[in-house]
Amino acid sequence: QLFSDEHFFGFGERMDFLDRRSKKLNLDVGRGKGRPHIIGAYNILEANYSPIPFFMSTRGYGIFFHNAFPTEWDMGSSSSQTYSFAATGGELDYYFIYGPKFQSIVDQYTSVTGKSPMLPLYGYGLHLGTYSGGTWGYEQFSSDMYVIELAKKLRAMGIPVDILWLDSTWRIFGKVGGKGATSFEWRETFKNPKGMFDSLYAMNYKMVGLHLRPRFDNGNTIKLLDTAQQLKHTYPEGNYAGEFVNYFDSASANWWWEHGVMRVASIGAKFLKTDEGSAFGALANESEKKGPQGKDITKLHNLFPLAYAKAPYEKFQQFNGVRGLNHTREGYAGIQRYPFIFAGDWPSEWQYFEPVIKAGLNIGLSGVGHWTHCMGGFEHAADPELYIRWVQFGMLSPLAMVFGMDHPGYKEPWNYGEDGLRNFKKYDSLRYRLLPYIYSHAYKMYKDGTPLMRALVFDYQDDENVYQIGDQYLFGDNMLVCPVTTKGAQTRTIYLPEGEWFDFWTGKKYAGKKYFNIVTPLDTLPIFVKAGGIIPMQPVMNYTGEKITDTITVNVYPGGSSSFDLYEDDGTSLKYQQNEFAVTTIKSTFSSAEGSVTISKPAGSFKPEKHIFLLRVNAVGKPKNVSENGKTLDQSRWQYDEVNKTLAVSSTADSLIDIGFSFKF
Repeated sequence: QLFSDEHFFGFGERMDFLDRRSKKLNLDVGRGKGRPHIIGAYNILEANYSPIPFFMSTRGYGIFFHNAFPTEWDMGSSSSQTYSFAATGGELDYYFIYGPKFQSIVDQYTSVTGKSPMLPLYGYGLHLGTYSGGTWGYEQFSSDMYVIELAKKLRAMGIPVDILWLDSTWRIFGKVGGKGATSFEWRETFKNPKGMFDSLYAMNYKMVGLHLRPRFDNGNTIKLLDTAQQLKHTYPEGNYAGEFVNYFDSASANWWWEHGVMRVASIGAKFLKTDEGSAFGALANESEKKGPQGKDITKLHNLFPLAYAKAPYEKFQQFNGVRGLNHTREGYAGIQRYPFIFAGDWPSEWQYFEPVIKAGLNIGLSGVGHWTHCMGGFEHAADPELYIRWVQFGMLSPLAMVFGMDHPGYKEPWNYGEDGLRNFKKYDSLRYRLLPYIYSHAYKMYKDGTPLMRALVFDYQDDENVYQIGDQYLFGDNMLVCPVTTKGAQTRTIYLPEGEWFDFWTGKKYAGKKYFNIVTPLDTLPIFVKAGGIIPMQPVMNYTGEKITDTITVNVYPGGSSSFDLYEDDGTSLKYQQNEFAVTTIKSTFSSAEGSVTISKPAGSFKPEKHIFLLRVNAVGKPKNVSENGKTLDQSRWQYDEVNKTLAVSSTADSLIDIGFSFKF
């Protein structure tokens, strides 16, 4: 039964709508069939990189259709009284999940399909991909020396980056599968791959990965496809032995690891970008052949991306001895376990910018919190203004990634003028400052499935004003981000939900549950902070761990009583799964006459670095008195900015004891 006030959200990484009421949709992993753009974009209405047969209703329940076959959903399109769903095969097996809040529904759904594991701390820094000096059609220009010089330039220019990966041109394209397969044989222009990895790690890049595709192939000297077929480690295609690695079989996955991946892991590769998971049993690209066909393939097609991502994630995690990382394009229910996806190959055009934001919101509503996209788009050079606006959004996405296909400019920020470079460094630095806030929410995601980037409806499901908003999102519990997605726009309309909100840049206060038209200069991403919001920040770094985090700035935005749990652990191991971490609880209470902020000493078995706290209270009047742990502070310990209405207080004690600040106004 469909109620008149009922609306539906979820269904995976859809790029067209948030609210699915009155819509039909098909869920089956693939790029989509339409190609409206001359260079090769995919139809926004059909893009299906990571479909998930799960939705949540504003009536307070969710449904997970536990079926891997292609599914069809009619959410009130044919009848205003009912909705329906069906599969092309398999059983009618579904979970009814009562919330009534969306957070509770997602928590229960991810208890069934798996929680998102935490990435290493540096996984929340910037990821940068490269074609190593030459993209498709220019492969001869790719080289290890290009990668080393790129890495040096990033460090010399003070651009914070932690993760690098080399896309497809690191390897030769084999004799059978071409670009759609992997031979694990280095292109001859990579003279010293191990030396390249060693150089990158010496520059404190934390992980360097490689792109691959799911078929075996024969190289010039390495004949993996022939051997794999003889040993039956490929998925059969009728009477043909096939080319796809049979990731569904553990022995085949192990053979692929030992005889393929270990050729690169043993010299320094630490993760993979597992691309084109949609190709198994489907036309992945007009220039490439279909994979296996038949009844079993229809059942396995949607599951293939999970098996494809699981194998390298688990193998590398064991081999590296640290939390795993795997970067994949396609997914299905449960993909959040392996552990993140990117939004696919979207052209660098304004018309695709907002749909990519919607993709991030929809996938978050579907239990997948670790998600990213190519800043500025993937195909061809971006308009400089588009690049600036997309970078602003990208740096405040769950994961931040720079990558593009155009030759020779890629998406490296120095190719977009002084404004583009300045903007890039500004928001990249902001992301690194926000890592304590981001990392704390990553743990929350691991515990209860709450995504870092979430549609407003996730927190405000009873507010009908937010049901259609696909170009704003909450970034954690306290921040609201409003990207500018229109070319030439100097203003944009925003909606602030109930409560009071503060402009992150100016401190201006707004009453919620209203629309506003705000000014949006090119260098400014509109960000708002909820009243009562607490945002911990660290110093800017060129890479995580460059400096000891001896000072944490605690930004407080007054509004009644609130709290924030600052989460810390060792940043790399799996010990967090055995509760080896520390939580520092920060509480804030403010009225017109007085206020207080308390910072507890860390609780838990992990012993974090010792911190000094710099408290920054925004949007307040000048205090008459400031005290710490009951002792009035000399004014040399605090400063008040009359222009910006901010109060800054340096703690005299460190984080080893409880600290309490109080204020009289």
